[in-house]
Amino acid sequence: MSLRSSSVAALLLVSVHLLHASALPAVSSYEFNAYRMQHYNLQQEKHGCRGAIVVAEARSADDPSLSRRCVIMKLQDFTTPRFQEAQRQNAAALLILLPKNISTVPQDIIQSFMVSESEVLQREIMMPVYVVPEDEQLLCMYEEVKQAAATMSSSIMVRVLRSMVVATAFQILVSNNSPIKPINDNAIITLEGVLPGAGEDPPTIVITSHYDSFGLAPWLSYGADSNGSGVAILLELARLFRRLYSDSRTQAPYHLLFSLTGGGKYNYLGTKRWLEENMDHAESSLLHDNVAFVLCLDTLGNGDELFLHVSRPPKPGSPQYSFIQQLEQVISSRFQWVRFGTVHKKINLQESTVAWEHERYGMRRIPGFTLSHVEDPKSELRGSILDTMSQVDIRKLKRNAVIIAESLARFMYNLSDKGSPKEIQVFKGQMEILDSRLSALMSLLTSVSRATQLLDREPAQTLLLNSLEQELKHHLYQVYRHTFRQDRRDPDLTFFDQMNQPMMMYRVKPAAFDLFLGGCIAAYLGIVYYAIQNFGTVYTKLKLTMKAKHQ
Repeated sequence: MSLRSSSVAALLLVSVHLLHASALPAVSSYEFNAYRMQHYNLQQEKHGCRGAIVVAEARSADDPSLSRRCVIMKLQDFTTPRFQEAQRQNAAALLILLPKNISTVPQDIIQSFMVSESEVLQREIMMPVYVVPEDEQLLCMYEEVKQAAATMSSSIMVRVLRSMVVATAFQILVSNNSPIKPINDNAIITLEGVLPGAGEDPPTIVITSHYDSFGLAPWLSYGADSNGSGVAILLELARLFRRLYSDSRTQAPYHLLFSLTGGGKYNYLGTKRWLEENMDHAESSLLHDNVAFVLCLDTLGNGDELFLHVSRPPKPGSPQYSFIQQLEQVISSRFQWVRFGTVHKKINLQESTVAWEHERYGMRRIPGFTLSHVEDPKSELRGSILDTMSQVDIRKLKRNAVIIAESLARFMYNLSDKGSPKEIQVFKGQMEILDSRLSALMSLLTSVSRATQLLDREPAQTLLLNSLEQELKHHLYQVYRHTFRQDRRDPDLTFFDQMNQPMMMYRVKPAAFDLFLGGCIAAYLGIVYYAIQNFGTVYTKLKLTMKAKHQ
């Protein structure tokens, strides 16, 4: 009995030594910035996550038990079924790791994430959802919780021993105890400028594009294709037509009114308020006069398709009809591989959302249409944190800019009778659309997030708006900045604060480890005490055993 006890004591000593040698630091911490999911009310509808506080243990999405845990996901893990499973199990929070270089992510993973992101953004969610850019520490945490989830397929005994001896846990903490507050005094800014046309009282062509972005997390929404591409083409059109209008001999008999509107991702509230100011309050406005049509530019940075979205088919002989004919001619003669089509969608005043910007004009009986490479207005491409520069093809962006510019010029200068689009090209040579300029504009537009709730509050976003205003002033006349603030008593749009939070990650051993270690120490001390109390007997037994071995 004494010999067996001594052997057990030796084994315990070795086990405790190995355990101590292999154990990770009991407590280590890492602080990083995390960006909360969209949280806003659009009129009477609630969208996004309502929670912000997180105090929970990190778990992988593969883990079978997610209740009151913070679920850690990479892009490829974030799917609608997994998100719904986390909700069903009452997960405490969701943390999504975003790669720093989106261009290295396979396109199928990007597409799958965008679809799930779009579906999640339509809901009201109680659990906090955060997005954070990946780094070495976070990837290390992800791999360890992933490995821990993999052991769940082992036997119960193996899982128990692992949780007691080897496993480490990560505690995720966002401890801001201040309540989430509504923000309903956001300013929505619209910029406009004019190139006056030749003649007396010429008709007006409005070229417009919304500049704000949208995605799962406002601070990470850069909106390269939607709708940085539309803004870049509008600014390039302003530069090119300014050169034409600077000479009275090439000044077209049309006013060109350019506008960059805010609130586009929220039912085009900036366009709505701008129209109200011009139509209902301003005594003189180009929108009161003869408007030929409104051309809205939206999501034009990729694809080999172009869709013209209209609320009602234009009548033959109307300016809209003639412009569409010019579009078709330019595409068929110079860009045969581009598929062009017209998508007709009636305006439904009963719907809670406005699909395209031209619908705001249609409600005012101003003819208009939207040009986009997106066919479905509910496409996931129009609002994603993965809509970065990697989603924009500068060559296709330039091609679309050429199509629009040449079609406008052929319509405005009545060039149909003077030759085909191949024979007569207005924008070539010194008037050519420049790849370098489009690249520079896109780099400027994607340098910071253009989420609506940040544009009038953060210095970098304010600087971006000022840069856009200066760009318009450089090429246009009568550039105005319209700032619209909502009625605090009955706002159309309400945002909420705490969208950018410091988050802590603590590395800890589970409570079972303390119990196991305490048990080992108690057993060791008990065996040592027994050995001391019976030292003579133990010594005699060991001596006899050694003699037997020698014989």
